[in-house]
Amino acid sequence: MLTWIAVLVVFSILIFIHEAGHLSAAKKAGIAVEAFSIGMGRRLFGVKIGGTDYRISMIPFGGYCKMAGEDPSEARGEDYEFSSKPVGHRFWVVAAGSVTNYVFAFILFSVIFMIGVPTLSNEVGDVLKDYPAARAGIQVGDEILSINGIKVEYWEDIVGTIKKESASGGALNLEIIRGETLLEFDVKPDISRVKNIFGQTISRPMIGIAPASKILSVSYDPLRAVYFGGKRLLTLTAMTYKGIWLLLTGGMPVKTSVSGPIGIAHLIKQAAHLGIVPLLLITAHISMALAIFNLLPFPVLDGGHIIFLAIEKVRGRPVSVKVQEAITQVALILLLAFVLFVSWQDVLKFVRWGK
Repeated sequence: MLTWIAVLVVFSILIFIHEAGHLSAAKKAGIAVEAFSIGMGRRLFGVKIGGTDYRISMIPFGGYCKMAGEDPSEARGEDYEFSSKPVGHRFWVVAAGSVTNYVFAFILFSVIFMIGVPTLSNEVGDVLKDYPAARAGIQVGDEILSINGIKVEYWEDIVGTIKKESASGGALNLEIIRGETLLEFDVKPDISRVKNIFGQTISRPMIGIAPASKILSVSYDPLRAVYFGGKRLLTLTAMTYKGIWLLLTGGMPVKTSVSGPIGIAHLIKQAAHLGIVPLLLITAHISMALAIFNLLPFPVLDGGHIIFLAIEKVRGRPVSVKVQEAITQVALILLLAFVLFVSWQDVLKFVRWGK
């Protein structure tokens, strides 16, 4: 039960952050905000402040920020309406939700690096038979201290250094501690064909070792935590855009690569079982993904509204209401079909009776 409460809390926080971004930008642009709701459907309770009805609604998932004149059919040409504002002001109001989600992800990643990010140690947990490490004499339990004189503390350091130092094609010098004995091994990596996280087959240098299941909590001072938090966010952003490109070009299968609300809820539930840091990590990932997804140039999404604004800026007049409505209706049908498809795939992957 508590894990499902965690799912609800995470979804609610991320929606609140997104809609709060729209609210703040709208207020700054002088746009009247009629309602700010957490949840959808019938209003349960709330309070009216400064002309805005801040409310909690019946359906716990979702939320919205209703601005005056946002719907062209309801606009009356008043100065405080969304449609009456310059294109630049409307652009920032539309983009603010995603920008806020992205900034929130950055803050979460920075906090995680201050609290302590889960990291695999430099201990060898498995040595693969007939691979270079086994032939050289490396054993389970050995701790790798350096590679070609480069100090390595964690498993990600080992992977990155092996990849970098193997570019020359020579043997790698591994300094290892076994018990209390310091040892050195020269290991020449094999070039193996493996699949990366995108399902692509790539060539990678391998010496045939795997990490132990020993997890360390590595924390940093605030300055370094902000640096590593930003670095992690930018790395994941690049990976996300690469994944989207591969999906669009057929380089990745949609069935196994995309998750919808059910899959996301399942991941949050698993993270909640593991503790606060894994829960913060998954929340940061989802917040980043929500920001990127919402800015895709697809009608219905914030990115689609931005495209309409860009066309208006170039043409000097907005796209007609009828054309916008027709495009939006078609896009909505396609989006709902896609959500239903990925949700069914989530059922097959994550729900017991679906397996």
